[in-house]
Amino acid sequence: MARIDLLLDTGPLVAFLNAGDQWHEWVTAQWSELYEPMRTCDAVLSECVFLCQQARLPLKPLLELFGRQLVVLDFDLAVNLPDVARLLRKYEDQPMSLADACLVRMAERKENCQVFTTDRDFLVYRRHGRGEIPLLAPF
Repeated sequence: MARIDLLLDTGPLVAFLNAGDQWHEWVTAQWSELYEPMRTCDAVLSECVFLCQQARLPLKPLLELFGRQLVVLDFDLAVNLPDVARLLRKYEDQPMSLADACLVRMAERKENCQVFTTDRDFLVYRRHGRGEIPLLAPF
């Protein structure tokens, strides 16, 4: 069986680090069963830093996940900007975040993947126009 690339969204990453998050228990249970590395983008890291700072969480555990390569940055926004811009225009009524657009684009580029998310908007987003995005989600 081919390995599935797991694309990590902001919600599960913050929930993993924040015991007070509504999704913490679910995410922690999922995380313990997952393989590494999980792949993400700079925009997710940026959102996570901001949300951890807002919740007054230390950044060290977040940065250690990247430093130990349990989570890796695997997206070049400069190369993918035309496609990310297309997605942002398509879903501007949502509104789609930059991180979401990057993850949808990552899912377009990786056929055998799942997006690990707590964001219901991924039920609406499509890859390649009409294709559902496989999710690892609590809903």
